[in-house]
Amino acid sequence: MSESKNNISWDKLFDKYDIVKQIRNDGKFIISSRLINEYREARLMTKFDHRFQLPQIFLKNKLSVLPISRGEYVIAPINTFSKLDNNENVPIVDISVPPYIESLEYDNITSEAMAINCAYVSGIIQDFTEDELLVPTVNGRMSSLAFNFTVSLTNNVKERLSVEVNNSQIEIDGGYEGVNSLNLIEAKNNISSDFLIRQLYYPYRLWKRLLNKKVRSLFLTYTNGIFYLREYDFIEPDFYNSLQLVKEKKYRIKDSIDEISINVQTITELMKSTSSIDEPTNIPFPQADSFERVINLCEIINSEKDKYILREDLSSNYEFTEKDTFDSRQVDYYTNAAIYLGLLEKDKDFYGNILYTLTTEGFSLFGLHISKRQLKFAELILKHEVFKKALVLYFHKADVPTKREIVPIMKASNLYGIGSDSTFERRSSTVISWINWIIGLIEE
Repeated sequence: MSESKNNISWDKLFDKYDIVKQIRNDGKFIISSRLINEYREARLMTKFDHRFQLPQIFLKNKLSVLPISRGEYVIAPINTFSKLDNNENVPIVDISVPPYIESLEYDNITSEAMAINCAYVSGIIQDFTEDELLVPTVNGRMSSLAFNFTVSLTNNVKERLSVEVNNSQIEIDGGYEGVNSLNLIEAKNNISSDFLIRQLYYPYRLWKRLLNKKVRSLFLTYTNGIFYLREYDFIEPDFYNSLQLVKEKKYRIKDSIDEISINVQTITELMKSTSSIDEPTNIPFPQADSFERVINLCEIINSEKDKYILREDLSSNYEFTEKDTFDSRQVDYYTNAAIYLGLLEKDKDFYGNILYTLTTEGFSLFGLHISKRQLKFAELILKHEVFKKALVLYFHKADVPTKREIVPIMKASNLYGIGSDSTFERRSSTVISWINWIIGLIEE
């Protein structure tokens, strides 16, 4: 990340209070909201849902931060995040919304709250938890009360730091109680490679103390029509890093009247009916291996109240890389990919800040049912001859083309912004990934 307001403000705080030295001596540093507010609002300075959002000085010194009360935070070399892998082998379960429900637009989910409502109304949460008579009971902000725990250190995971929490503020996106359990849900509508364990752990500790029945921690992600539910259990309740994935399942809401069944014939007919366009002469050929993240970028902008988003907000709040470390250039890779497909427009505001908005084509996609939207995305890809030829090769081979096979197709396609052989090879992975995404639409 560039020199953001958070980076600059934290640099000043670290310098003023010699925080690195204090941590070296004491193992941790307790800082109050009052001190943080001297430079920037503490709420903004301490909201890090993903590792890449940590300020540079934290990353450099392998530090993280956790709230310990309403107005205090502990900074220490601790592991506060957990990886979030997308298991492609998890089958997708089709489920439907009751026909009498008219107020939920399940094809155009623009918030975590809407995703949870759809998951409940459609029976997804009930199916996943396998609990009887599930009803919504708790959500929103509340106090954590008091509890102690240990958290592993970044320089030695076998060593732990003891932490005391006293009335820290927590927030629960959704809580559903059944006969046997209380299910606490943390929901996200963006793709990321990790998540902040605290968002599951603090609510778990609060309600485990208050109830006799089992407290279950669920993590829900929603993007591009797929509800991905994961359940975590804390094997050692007093140990922050003891979470273990115990169950995962994917769901898709389908309307039998309006949805299309996507099969091999659907894709081959789409290839034949899609007319090729000339390659753009001023937009770099995509370097964005995850097409799901291209779609998620469009979803993020579509969910914005003003229907546009600043580049700085994208860089600060959303992760467009599957690597362990975040590179701000990835934002350009994915926005350029969306521009290449005609989904996104780039502009500047009055102050010269770069901003993005969906094109008319991009906005129109979110008025379509999910399966029709998927086919439209595929059509936009296949309008580019290089992808169509690669997909033809796929069906001819009945296997994924290799980079060696893709590069000659690319070289014959008059692509903009590719010069060296190494760049052709690097960008060929995008061709392969996007073709795989189209093949992945085919329902078994």
